[in-house]
Amino acid sequence: MPVFMKQRPVPKRNVDLVVISDVHLGAFGCHAKELLMYLRSIRPKMLVLNGDIIDIWQFRKRYFPKSHLMVIRHLTGLIAKGTKVIYITGNHDELMRKFVKFNLGSFKLVNKLLLDLDGKKTWIFHGDVFDITMQYSKWLARFGSVGYDFLILLNSLVNFVVTRLGGEKISFSRKIKHSVKSAVSYINRFEETAAGIAVSKGYANVVCGHIHQPVIRNITTPQGGVNYLNSGDWVENLSALEYHDGEWRIYLFREDVYARMYASASTLDDPPTHKETFRELVREFELP
Repeated sequence: MPVFMKQRPVPKRNVDLVVISDVHLGAFGCHAKELLMYLRSIRPKMLVLNGDIIDIWQFRKRYFPKSHLMVIRHLTGLIAKGTKVIYITGNHDELMRKFVKFNLGSFKLVNKLLLDLDGKKTWIFHGDVFDITMQYSKWLARFGSVGYDFLILLNSLVNFVVTRLGGEKISFSRKIKHSVKSAVSYINRFEETAAGIAVSKGYANVVCGHIHQPVIRNITTPQGGVNYLNSGDWVENLSALEYHDGEWRIYLFREDVYARMYASASTLDDPPTHKETFRELVREFELP
């Protein structure tokens, strides 16, 4: 089945700010095709990539599908057109931290971001700084990542069989997170820690990724309250955060009829091959 879309003039949604995280390009569980549909259906003034966009931990030469490459091509295309793209580093792409403060045109690479949105200070960072395994047992974090990737792959195979038999898709990892007390406790501690630090700094909003739990909720601490937001992921939830006309909302691809209409109105095609790109290079240099 063909995978790639060649764009045609289709109206796009204008969005002031879009935050996506935990895409995990290069990992088996990444829904790059769906992300590409979403990105092509919007026109953001600013796009924040809040960590774990490329999964360097899981990267292997023999697995980097064309759909994953097309997401990168689309992002570089946005930068070339002048869209502000801020890449915030995460744990799965921690190698990028060696190049923090790199700026090129409308692109910026940072560890954290502070924005003023309609007079409200908004603090955005990935969130792995609160993960104790990243500080003291990185091997354990990497091992957990491999196990999670295997669980997602197994889940995909099970869902393929289940849907063929007329059943509904299920999410193993979501059931585990919601049923295991330690997982629920970890998520709650993560959110409360982020909120507590944001309140102490006088911020109105704190935006994270990392834990693959899309949410918008107000958290009250003894020092005050803060709006906590998490952009979710593109492995299970296929979610993002959108800020437009002074309002935040959680975007869910599975509920987005518009993006699906945009995809169905587009033709599908492969990206250029190595030979085609080299021929274009030769033509550009006007070589005989």
